[in-house]
Amino acid sequence: MAQTIEKKPVSFSNILLGAGLNLSEVTTLGQPLEVVKTTMAAHREFNFLQATKHVWSRGGIFGFYQGLIPWAWIEASTKGAVLLFVSAEAEYRFKVLGLNNFGAGIMGGITGGVTQAYLTMGFCTCMKTVEITRQKAANVPGVIPQSSWQVFKSIYKKEGIRGINKGVNAVAIRQMTNWGSRFGLSRLVEDGIRKLTGKTGKDDKLTALEKIMASAIGGGLSAWNQPIEVIRVEMQSKKEDPNRPKNLTVGKTFKYIYQSNGLKGLYRGVTPRVGLGIWQTVFMVGFGDMAREFVAKLTGEKPAAKH
Repeated sequence: MAQTIEKKPVSFSNILLGAGLNLSEVTTLGQPLEVVKTTMAAHREFNFLQATKHVWSRGGIFGFYQGLIPWAWIEASTKGAVLLFVSAEAEYRFKVLGLNNFGAGIMGGITGGVTQAYLTMGFCTCMKTVEITRQKAANVPGVIPQSSWQVFKSIYKKEGIRGINKGVNAVAIRQMTNWGSRFGLSRLVEDGIRKLTGKTGKDDKLTALEKIMASAIGGGLSAWNQPIEVIRVEMQSKKEDPNRPKNLTVGKTFKYIYQSNGLKGLYRGVTPRVGLGIWQTVFMVGFGDMAREFVAKLTGEKPAAKH
């Protein structure tokens, strides 16, 4: 008798938990690492220390939270729900088509990641990058700096929906490869831990520390696709650069960065990106476990947090 394939239920508490954890993650270390990473990708002549000093010069400690409100908060509160719905549906559909759990999980994550990019992350990452890279007029006498919303309106008025979604294709490629890598690499590390600890049985579970370790390694290693991130930042950047070609595509941007800065330029900002990947996965897995237990006591159900 063929095994019946069941779709994982999506609960309201699961969505709230995912949004809450994402908001907490980005408001703590998430956004500072994002700002340094983006600064290094936009100013490819900077090393980590120079990028940190540059960010500090743009507002002290608050410089590390550029783009947090409202763009990072909008992104954090919506991308988890989008991923949850889409990846669960896609995973179910791929299982129906005959893929095993591993393959269906990766394909579900890839599908969810691409959908995240086009529905919510495209304009959010664009506006975050604009905030981090645009010239600040605060030091110019008699000039009042534009607010984040005013910048958004001016870009929309000048360039329309394409302007506020600039670089969305690069975001989609990044999210697709991110989730494929995180699912795949984390699973491989988990298998390695199981072999080392002798947990080969079907019902043998990894400890919380082992799960965090596997997720952190998977999250850190997923930074292999940093060139896509640098391309995305360059496409969305408001840094003044007379040499930058007009009407950038992913291909044109890759060629421009490689010709200007070589292979090293394509990997600028990889250090804070590795830190960000580890922080996101440790935060979501470690604190996620505690949050799940808390929600289970309140609601009687046990949601699985995703980010």
